[in-house]
Amino acid sequence: MASTVNYTSLSLGALRQGRGVKGEAPPSLRHCHPPCVRVITCDSALCLRPQMAAKGRLVPCACLGLLGLLCWVWVSCASAPDAGDLGAFQPQSALADMEFASVATYRGPGNGDARGSEELPVLLWWSAGLFPHFPGDTERIDCAASSCLATSNRKVQFSKRTTSIIFYGTDFRAYEAPLPRLLHQTWALFHEESPMNNYVLSHAPGIRLFNYTATFSRSSDYPLTLQWLPSLSYLLQPVAVSLEEKQRWRRGGLAPVLYMQSHCDVPSDRDRYIQELMKHIEVDSYGKCLNNKPLPERLEDTATATGEDSQFMSFVARYKFHLALENGLCPDYMTEKLWRPLHQGCVPVYRGSSLVEDWMPNDHSAVLIDKFPSPKDLADFLKFLDGNDEEYARYLEFKDPSRISNTRLLERLRTREWGVNDMSKPNYLNGFECHVCDQENARLAAERAHRRAPELNPPPTPKMANNSHMGCPLPGPGYGDIRDLPPDDGWLQIWPQDYWQSLDQAEGLESLIRHNESDPSLLWQHIQKIAATRARGKH
Repeated sequence: MASTVNYTSLSLGALRQGRGVKGEAPPSLRHCHPPCVRVITCDSALCLRPQMAAKGRLVPCACLGLLGLLCWVWVSCASAPDAGDLGAFQPQSALADMEFASVATYRGPGNGDARGSEELPVLLWWSAGLFPHFPGDTERIDCAASSCLATSNRKVQFSKRTTSIIFYGTDFRAYEAPLPRLLHQTWALFHEESPMNNYVLSHAPGIRLFNYTATFSRSSDYPLTLQWLPSLSYLLQPVAVSLEEKQRWRRGGLAPVLYMQSHCDVPSDRDRYIQELMKHIEVDSYGKCLNNKPLPERLEDTATATGEDSQFMSFVARYKFHLALENGLCPDYMTEKLWRPLHQGCVPVYRGSSLVEDWMPNDHSAVLIDKFPSPKDLADFLKFLDGNDEEYARYLEFKDPSRISNTRLLERLRTREWGVNDMSKPNYLNGFECHVCDQENARLAAERAHRRAPELNPPPTPKMANNSHMGCPLPGPGYGDIRDLPPDDGWLQIWPQDYWQSLDQAEGLESLIRHNESDPSLLWQHIQKIAATRARGKH
């Protein structure tokens, strides 16, 4: 297999070696990059062209030999469509149709990129609903180091100028992927939502399709770990309801513990745990899940919660403890369920991120469910805190800035380049878009330098995401042993199966790309072939 400067090519032989240990990429893939649309082999001075998925595709290449040991391949043009598709497939005209005149004169604050918009690389937002510009579908973006043209116009998918496609993880479907995957294009993933939205991304064959990532994981290229924490001052806000007033509400009949959920059938199976906990301590449960108390009529609209309506915030702040269980369990996945009670001066009783202690203000600001052997043990501890004001108050000491001891938390809040409700910083959508833009311009510059003087300039280092960029584990029951669940258990019938079916789809998509398929609907055929091969013990 020839060495090549192409950023997204991948050794066919390496892919055939299988997945490796525990679903990770095999050793030959761990430092490689995602699958390409073509595989070109060189033998001395001969270039062998493989079979293409469509007619009329031309791949001019030049081979330079040194004693027959080294061959460089340069693919100089993008794929052309079938003759029958020419009416709908005209990438060059699609680019020409863009209103360059309306964006060509715009300049951002001093990145020094003097190119006109017609010269810039194009970033295609595949999820048009997330396109972070208004109005229109095309915008010049001037970032810290360089400029690009961002668009949601899918007509430019096959253009040579379209160097990266940006996907929204919740909308990414293996059976709708833009195929064939072009050799000159990178893929970028933006996924800040729950892992339950797309378990394809929690498997190695799925996540390693992407070159750049912005996820809740601290290990992603553009981390969004603290996306639900607007600022340090949000944490430091004085308690909304004093401990004395909380005690008055308790004497008036309010339970010590609040549970408020309307999304019940989730991978974390949180209701199963809460149901057991309710046997040992009083819990006021609002919302649709395990409901035992009605909400005031005005607060039945869920918008009052998502928008942190003042009446909603005052209502929930009366409770000492908030049951804060995420809908999916994944390292670094933390939402408002954790940060909101801290903001209000209540104690979160938390299950979600296995690494949540890395981000807490100090080592005494949340009660972690997984520290207790059983729901009864947790209930006993909450009863102890409920009856001991001094011990309870220790969990609110972080409201004093001098009692925040977590330097990782402070540093991340100080240095992150994006903001939440902060007009002095970009939002994380525009921030990630600029991250991809600057990375792509640097890659293209490195490729040009390598082509001019390969002996002086190495090709750009390939980038590929790995399991640490997402890596959510197989869902387990919220309480008890999975082997004790009846076969007709609703959770059992949904989420473990969804997790493993997502692995099938991830492997199927990787196979589609490896075989240079252009029709994503062939995914199911590839999944069946992989299953048959695995059954024969060859996968």
